[in-house]
Amino acid sequence: MDNFELLFGLGFVAVMLGLGFFVGGATERAHFKRLDQREQLTRDIFVTQLKSFPGIGDSGPSPQAFFGEAIIASDYLKNFVGKLRKLFGGEMRSYQKLLERARREALLRIVEQAKEAGYNAVCNVRFQSADIGGNNTTAANKAAVMAPILAIGTAYVRG
Repeated sequence: MDNFELLFGLGFVAVMLGLGFFVGGATERAHFKRLDQREQLTRDIFVTQLKSFPGIGDSGPSPQAFFGEAIIASDYLKNFVGKLRKLFGGEMRSYQKLLERARREALLRIVEQAKEAGYNAVCNVRFQSADIGGNNTTAANKAAVMAPILAIGTAYVRG
């Protein structure tokens, strides 16, 4: 019975890693493709991290702050690879894509809101990140690693 339980456990891990590789990878690629498409639709919006309003126009609505939030969860494979990387050290590339997706999504949400409200520029863009589940040390609080990003920007009409 012990050999069966061991084989079942190894099989389960192999299936989960395979799902993470194929399904997680396909989901990630699809999200990057949707981000690219949405960025093309908003490429006419000027975005900067400058605190001031470069090229502000005299007409249009007054500047307004917008917020965009995105939380991207990791898949089983990324968690597995991340735990291995923690053991041996080095750069955690598997989590970098999570952060990139979350940053791009949060920024796009600001830009889309600004465009919908009639603005054509966003300045003073700032990002704030947090850790949800990744560094919990108690077994009862273990959760999936997620990349939450809050983006904040001031939209205005550029002349």
